[in-house]
Amino acid sequence: MIERLQSERTDQRARSHGGLDYALLLAVLGLLVIGLIGIYSATFDWSYQSYGDSFHIASRQFVWVGLGILLMGAAALVPFHWWRRSAVPVMGFALGLLVLVLLFGEDRFGARRSFLEGSVQPVELAKVATILYAAAWLASKGDQVRDLPYGLIPFAVVVGVVAGLIVMQPDMGEAVLVILTALTMFFVAGADVFQLSVGGVVGSVTFLALINQMPHARERIDHYLITLQDPMEGGHHIRQALIALGSGGLFGVGLGQGEQKLGYLPAPHTDSIFAVLGEELGFAGCLLVVGLFVVFAYRGFKIAMQAPTPFSAFLAAGVTCGITYQALINIAVMTGLAPFTGTALPFISAGGSGMIASLVGVGMLQGVARSSVAESWLEKGRRQSALLDRGRGDWRARVSGPGSRPGTAI
Repeated sequence: MIERLQSERTDQRARSHGGLDYALLLAVLGLLVIGLIGIYSATFDWSYQSYGDSFHIASRQFVWVGLGILLMGAAALVPFHWWRRSAVPVMGFALGLLVLVLLFGEDRFGARRSFLEGSVQPVELAKVATILYAAAWLASKGDQVRDLPYGLIPFAVVVGVVAGLIVMQPDMGEAVLVILTALTMFFVAGADVFQLSVGGVVGSVTFLALINQMPHARERIDHYLITLQDPMEGGHHIRQALIALGSGGLFGVGLGQGEQKLGYLPAPHTDSIFAVLGEELGFAGCLLVVGLFVVFAYRGFKIAMQAPTPFSAFLAAGVTCGITYQALINIAVMTGLAPFTGTALPFISAGGSGMIASLVGVGMLQGVARSSVAESWLEKGRRQSALLDRGRGDWRARVSGPGSRPGTAI
């Protein structure tokens, strides 16, 4: 009886909280706050000199974060089966944008990958669309993912088309991110490990061949190899990032006091924001950022494991992998552990489309978490109904009614 009352109280608390994963939400909000502080610190001098207002550049990021939070809340309310039905149209729209940006996009920093002065990057929608489409496709195949003609080959063609359009921009880092996320989802869906290994080898060889044909990509690999031998002799970006991280020490030089952002560190508010935080908040601040991403990854995978359907499980795993891999790549680049890719740090780097895509992904995760709680309520309701039915049928005492014959039960 006591256990039953405790279970009812737990269910009531869960209903009052709406089934949201608050640990995940707090980790994301923590990263957003750190990001807004870091962006203001990285841009206030530049913003004042260019616009006469130290808050001018950072204010745009506050707008994007506010819009992203609203869309995150809306995405959390969307039933995941609606996401499944929209997978094909969203994928088609994303592919169309990837083609349009190659034809009519803006040329920035030697690449054509954005509209509206870099604020809108179709690759961000393409990453979400690929996760959504892959989740729906894998859920529809079931055990057929282990059959080469029905599993790996068509899956590789679809992912290859998306990655190929991204490489043409060129943007090798985002292409790698899309491929890594898709392959992880394919593995989670129960793919044959041997097929996956062979596919990985073929993909790696193809990728290396592409790098060989792209001078800027080959140059970055050469700089990385030099960095492994002597970090201070590598490329300019990595060298300045390492100087920033080393200058921060244990607790940093203080917010706003960093010097590497003042013309030394390229893109301090976007690609290099982790180095800025490392200089101003020190090793402790870097650990805090990494720890929040660890919490995000743990809660995301837990949501995926508790998801009520294969589609929602693949969707949650894909969103978690996509954001976690992106954070790992950015931090690895800033610490000299990977070649420079230009990949932003989720929830922290400045950028409109990237921020919105990440927060919509978080909304999807929360939607799966809510559906998992609702499913558990239904299951508990079924068990309790079964117990009550059994009690009425077998355990209830039978009493003779007035005027009935002895031995007759009502």
